[in-house]
Amino acid sequence: MSNRIAKAFENKKAFIGFLTAGDPTYEASYNNIMALVKAGADLIEIGIPFSDPIAEGPVIQEADVRALKEGMTTDKAFELAARVRSETDIPLVFMTYLNPVFKYGYERFFGKCAEIGVDGLICPDMPFEEKAEADVIAKKHGVSIISMIAPTSEARIKAIAESAEGFLYIVSSLGVTGVRSEIKTDLAGIMESVKKYARVPAAIGFGISTPEQAERMAQLADGVIVGSGIVRLVEKHGENAADEIYKYVKSLSDAAHK
Repeated sequence: MSNRIAKAFENKKAFIGFLTAGDPTYEASYNNIMALVKAGADLIEIGIPFSDPIAEGPVIQEADVRALKEGMTTDKAFELAARVRSETDIPLVFMTYLNPVFKYGYERFFGKCAEIGVDGLICPDMPFEEKAEADVIAKKHGVSIISMIAPTSEARIKAIAESAEGFLYIVSSLGVTGVRSEIKTDLAGIMESVKKYARVPAAIGFGISTPEQAERMAQLADGVIVGSGIVRLVEKHGENAADEIYKYVKSLSDAAHK
C-alpha cells in the first residue's frame, strides 16, 4: 500500500472527497481541490471524465459533460494532479473507467501516476476477476488499484478483501452514485465480513451527504467518501464554488473525525 494512503487512515478515520477534473474549468477544479485540502480531507479522488460513466448518477454525469466540453483530457487530468501534488502531500487517487486507462496504455498510465505522485486508481467497471492484467503493471509502479465491494458482493467479499491494495471502497447502496436521504444496506454486516479478511482499511461511499451520515458511517468503517454532495456545489456555484466547498467539506470532515 502507498505510504501516503496508509497515512490517510493512520490513527483516525479518513475523510475522502471527490471532484471531477476540469469541472467547470481547469482552474476552478484546481481551486476546488485545494479547498478540499484546506477543509480537512485526508485523501482526494480526482475523477477523469468519461463519456459513459455507468456507475454515476446525474450529478456526476453532468460534471463529466461540463468537463469534457471544457476540453478536459487524461493528459490534462495528469497536469492537474501534478499541480496539486506540487502543493500538498495529500494522497491522490484517480477515479475513472477502464476505457480511458486502456486507451492511454497501462504502462504509460501507471508510469505517469508514479512519476507525478498519484497513489491509486478506482475503476468501477473493472471486474475483480479481470483486473490482473492492469494490476501487475500498477504494482510495478507502486500504484494501488482500489477494489470495490457492493451489497451484491457477499459471495466474493473474501477474495476481494484478501487481495485489496490501498483501501477498500465499500459501496453503501445499490444503484449509481448520488445523494440519498437514508442508507438501508446492512453495512455493519458487510464491514464485519470485510474486517475478517482485509489487510487494508475500508471506507464507505455512495449516498453520503450530511455530517450526520458521515459521523454514522465513520463509526462503522475506517473512512467516509463523499462525491455527489460536493459536486452539486460546483453545479450550483460554477467557478465560484471553492468557498462553499470549503464550508461543506469542513462540516463533513469534522463529523467523520469525531
